[in-house]
Amino acid sequence: MNTISIKELLRLEKAGNTVQINGWLRTRRDSKTFSFLEIYDGSCIATIQVIAPDSIEGYDTVVVKMATGASVSVTGVVQESPGKGQRFEILAQSVVMFGNTPAEYPLQKKRHSFEFLREISHLRARTNTIGAVMRVRSAMSYAVHTFFQENGFFYVHTPIISTSDCEGAGSIFHVTTLDYDKMPRNPEGGVDFTKDFFARQAGLTVSGQLEGEAFALSLGKVYTFGPTFRAENSNTPRHLAEFWMVEPEAAFFRLPDDMDLAEKFVRYCVRYALEKCSDDIAFFNERIETQLLARLELIASNSFERLSYTDAVNILQKHNDTFEYKVSWGSDLQSEHERYLTEKVFNRPVIVYDYPKEIKAFYMHLNDDGKTVRAMDLLVPGIGELIGGSEREERYDVLINRMGEVGLDPASYWWYLDLRKYGSTPHAGFGLGFERLLLLVTGMQNIRDVIPFPRYPGNAEF
Repeated sequence: MNTISIKELLRLEKAGNTVQINGWLRTRRDSKTFSFLEIYDGSCIATIQVIAPDSIEGYDTVVVKMATGASVSVTGVVQESPGKGQRFEILAQSVVMFGNTPAEYPLQKKRHSFEFLREISHLRARTNTIGAVMRVRSAMSYAVHTFFQENGFFYVHTPIISTSDCEGAGSIFHVTTLDYDKMPRNPEGGVDFTKDFFARQAGLTVSGQLEGEAFALSLGKVYTFGPTFRAENSNTPRHLAEFWMVEPEAAFFRLPDDMDLAEKFVRYCVRYALEKCSDDIAFFNERIETQLLARLELIASNSFERLSYTDAVNILQKHNDTFEYKVSWGSDLQSEHERYLTEKVFNRPVIVYDYPKEIKAFYMHLNDDGKTVRAMDLLVPGIGELIGGSEREERYDVLINRMGEVGLDPASYWWYLDLRKYGSTPHAGFGLGFERLLLLVTGMQNIRDVIPFPRYPGNAEF
């Protein structure tokens, strides 16, 4: 017997084949002599209609007893469907039910709020919307690896447990085996981390960048793609405590090379989504964001605007009366400012570069003016910041001074400084929050709805 997915079935050239499909019941409608079964299997956004005649074995004991969510296996003949909007249907020869659902099954045939679905994250991928999100997430993961592999980058696995805070913000989740009720203390009264598993304070990584730089300065071009963690108490639709980061790093790259790579990467991913996930994107365009398809096509087919932070501030200051947060030189750009530039001023993605050093990380290359660093943010319509990157500071003495300015102990970064002592070279890279990329290509509004099991303040369920 030819077991086939619904996605494969809908691509058949003609009707007439006898097939077997496995999936779950979405709805059942009974008539006098047969039942209409709507089956989905997760392979695509579409369902398949099954006509189950009352003459098949077990009709009265199985078919008419099935409830929404029941798992089934159907064997039957593919035939042309007279119904509108569907090419094929299956005339069932047998229907086997593996597991039924009780009356309290939470995913009935009705609309559910995304807030409610987050409470049942173990079931929500069975809905049209979250199922589509997860298929796109899978495709985008593949696109990330395909892009970098095709462009000569090597995939490296950077540590999940780290003893360095890449951003210098201190917002890390601590990792320890110490007994909270019997914490060892040092002579000063603080926790004695020499008694801990790693003999020092450790945490979950906030970025794989620093370790990525080490490999870029030996392999040339590398990227890492893995989970990262931020212990910021941010209850917003744009932040997660656990998320995935894409971080390429390339030796002998300057800031313009970094900007070129970021633009090329984003346009590649958007084109990939349009080509490989067209049915799901069409669903999002119809149900979630009606301008999604037009926005994605604009991104895929147009170059990105580039302007300095200073020029961006000058533009935004002319419209300060429209913003909640007023713009001035030296202030960080907020989401409302980023979206204004992309949606109102340029109507396309924008790369802003050369930011004030006070609002950027210590490792960014200091410009000759002594005030700005070679940083860049890639901003997109509907989201704001999608990518943050920079040319890294390759000069040992300058890097030491920058660490002192932000209060970091160089001794804790001895190995990172070694990279500047032994064959240092210009290099650059960026970080892309994978879930923000998914917001871009799906039109979803809350980042908690594009990751399987979201982690955020007050929530680590499942």
